[in-house]
Amino acid sequence: MKRVAIIGSGVSACACGVVLKEKGIDFTIFEKETLPGGKLLTEELDGFLVEGGPDSFLPEKYWTVDLIKKVGLEDELLCTNDEFKGTYIYSGGQLHRLPEGVMLMVPTMIMPLLKSSLISWPGKIRMGFEFFLPPKKDVTDESLAQFVTRRLGKECLEKIAEPLVAGIHTSNPDNMSILAIFPRFVDMERKHGSLIKGMLAALKKVPPPDPSKKKMTYFMSLKRGMQQLTDTCIALIGKERIRTGTQISRVLKAPNGYRLLLNGRNGRGELFGKPEELFDEVVLTTPAYVTSELVRDMDPELSKRLLAMDWSSTATVSIAYKKADIKVKLPGFGFIVPKVEDRRINATSWSSIKWSFRAPDDHLLLRSFVGGGHHEELVLEDDAKLVSIVLDELRHIADIDAKPVFSKVYRWVKGMPKYTVGHLERLARIDELKARHAGIHLIGCSYRGIGIGDCVKSGFDAANEIAARP
Repeated sequence: MKRVAIIGSGVSACACGVVLKEKGIDFTIFEKETLPGGKLLTEELDGFLVEGGPDSFLPEKYWTVDLIKKVGLEDELLCTNDEFKGTYIYSGGQLHRLPEGVMLMVPTMIMPLLKSSLISWPGKIRMGFEFFLPPKKDVTDESLAQFVTRRLGKECLEKIAEPLVAGIHTSNPDNMSILAIFPRFVDMERKHGSLIKGMLAALKKVPPPDPSKKKMTYFMSLKRGMQQLTDTCIALIGKERIRTGTQISRVLKAPNGYRLLLNGRNGRGELFGKPEELFDEVVLTTPAYVTSELVRDMDPELSKRLLAMDWSSTATVSIAYKKADIKVKLPGFGFIVPKVEDRRINATSWSSIKWSFRAPDDHLLLRSFVGGGHHEELVLEDDAKLVSIVLDELRHIADIDAKPVFSKVYRWVKGMPKYTVGHLERLARIDELKARHAGIHLIGCSYRGIGIGDCVKSGFDAANEIAARP
């Protein structure tokens, strides 16, 4: 029987494991930490549900919903509280609502944009002029900054695209690859000659809501937090298939497959030199810089290519308050901060307003984001200093001046890959090198999408490839 090793236990590994189990293929998951799950980390603290990593997913990338259905969590799906919906952008010392109809960075409605206090009149005119601009003739990659400035103008880049897009990807728009991150926008420009025309055409094709199907909002989560997904996957897979506290140091070729070394030991913890456990195929879900080290002895050139990818570090700071102590109205789901404002936080989400089941009724839970694109050095400050910085920023930006009930800091050092210009070309070369090693699979956020849906898809794809191989 074919035997598969999966290194790492995040959502991509879980997706791969669920499908392998469906197909009756034997596998073992290796995780260096004492608990599996990767970045999907949810904690219950004094009646609060606190997310350390992602707090939601995009159902538009339907693979996450497919996985949720596979493991029996469909009844646990949680919509946002859309009666409070709204995104605010901090600019010029105040919070401005993102104009209705702006889809990521593309305006699709005239009047909300004209009435907006966020964009100046020259900026509005420049954004509207996009409708008439000719498309780019060649198909070479360019940065997000180049693309947005060329199509929609510098003010749209600085006040909308950078905080909305680069903020999510924790990258510098000056070198973010538009082909790798937003190929959809590139296709719109090519097919329709304009992003506005392309977005309007896409909106016309959106089918009306189907009352017979589960209601979905733009963002979705789970009632007990995103870790509920990986926990349920692991329970379905079977804990006997998962070896926690097991750090693999090398993946090496063997005559009939691959062998794993654990800090000078093999996959069973036996000293190197004794009989070793072999696997027919290996799925590496680890970040590219970790995978680089794992395959270094097997393929130095592949290792070098993987190590070339840039990464950013981020921190989330969750803070709880008594509602009675908050003397100001908290607009929408929260706010984002453009880099040009030079503040020390990137965004804040009103977690318990956006989501149900996140805080007791008489309390408020919010979450601020630090690092990843600007002031990344703050991520390494100690907890007390980082919380103090966030509290100071909240006073300045949102006029929140209250004593917290508690705070919780989570750090993700080198936690997010940067898809810089030329990413797809570099990825193509990685694929060529990987093809020399039949049975090796590289999945996760390093390659073809950073979102949960992208990671789930990569896990599904690897499992199906394994099942298709003789």
